[in-house]
Amino acid sequence: MKKIQILGTGCPKCKKLSENAEAAAKELAIEYEIEKVSEINEIMKFGVMVTPALAIDGQVKITGKVADVSTIKKMLS
Repeated sequence: MKKIQILGTGCPKCKKLSENAEAAAKELAIEYEIEKVSEINEIMKFGVMVTPALAIDGQVKITGKVADVSTIKKMLS
């Protein structure tokens, strides 16, 4: 099972990144869990200074922008 974490404070970009990540996981038909990390101290533990950010299985894959569905699918594959 893939653990997808959306790091951000809940801004519109964070919500869009979450939607795109969920769509990517569904298109790949993989088992996944999405966790929203909105606590600033928790986000900083990942070394992220710019949100939104996407982490997969605890590793930060993208920061400061909203990745599209096809980009996220590549990261999940």
